[in-house]
Amino acid sequence: MRVLIASSMYPSPERPYYGTFVRTQVEALEAAGVEVELLVLDSRVPKLKYPLGAVQLRRRLAAGAIDLVHAHYSYVGALARTQWKVPVVVTYHGDDLLGTIGARGTTTPVSRLVASAGRALGERVDAVIVQSEQMAARFRRADVSIIPHEVDLEVFGVVDRAAARAELGLDPERGYLLFAASPDIPVKRFPLARDAADALRAEGRDVELLVIHRETQQRLALYMNACDALVFPSYQEGSPNIVKQAMACNLPIVATDVGDVRAVIGGTPGCHLSAADPGSFADALRAVLDTRERTRGRDAVAHLDRETVAQQIVAVYERALARAGTNAGAVPAAMPREHGA
Repeated sequence: MRVLIASSMYPSPERPYYGTFVRTQVEALEAAGVEVELLVLDSRVPKLKYPLGAVQLRRRLAAGAIDLVHAHYSYVGALARTQWKVPVVVTYHGDDLLGTIGARGTTTPVSRLVASAGRALGERVDAVIVQSEQMAARFRRADVSIIPHEVDLEVFGVVDRAAARAELGLDPERGYLLFAASPDIPVKRFPLARDAADALRAEGRDVELLVIHRETQQRLALYMNACDALVFPSYQEGSPNIVKQAMACNLPIVATDVGDVRAVIGGTPGCHLSAADPGSFADALRAVLDTRERTRGRDAVAHLDRETVAQQIVAVYERALARAGTNAGAVPAAMPREHGA
């Protein structure tokens, strides 16, 4: 099976952090026996990115024996659906289906239009993959596959906290809270994380809020092992990778009840769902800092290993190809299967 994976996000030497989740999935699919070609939409002139991408897509389909196109995000999916030569699978990641949260904490008018177009697109492609039940409910079709992104359990593992702090040059005794996103992205709600940390400092605690983004996956995993808790106060999410990665590092988490966070952390001791106000976040973080114990979160995300998720995606590909009336790209039947939806 040869699949063209199309995305506007993919790591590069200049931006090694950009779209790492797509690369992780590409590597997992290749390990599962899928022949993958990449179409990364990029242009020095942003307005030309998608028109040029449409030309590149047709050239790829004309030049090679591509069985299927798998697009990440709805706007890339719309480009992929401009052709009907091969089936199209679209993975939606969150904002492209739910809308984008602006500075006022509500979805922006333009993003609501984008989300509406994304829902319409989902009725016209051969298969849809989403990250959560909330996202699946946005479609009329009943065959939506819910497949949260895999976790690289080799990169995101458990490291001794003291050793991680020493490598990063952090104080061995201070309380460190991790905010792993750009503070300039409104949906991530950085002011709530900042205010909760300020409340803890106001009562005399030696606590520092580390704002970490634009780091490689390896460095991010090191910070997760060095910190005492992940602070995750988002307004809205699909299936946030950062929460699953923190679980894999046994890092305590204090989060709002968004996306599939409740399902991911489950009843894991040391992980807390909090009301969206500084006092509630501070209370939950205080409980974490008082014990400074790690969690057993890794056990709760073990089913999101790369091999298992890759097999679920391959099953989606095969169903899409079957609907199109071809089995030309079938993965060898001897490979183990675990179907997910």
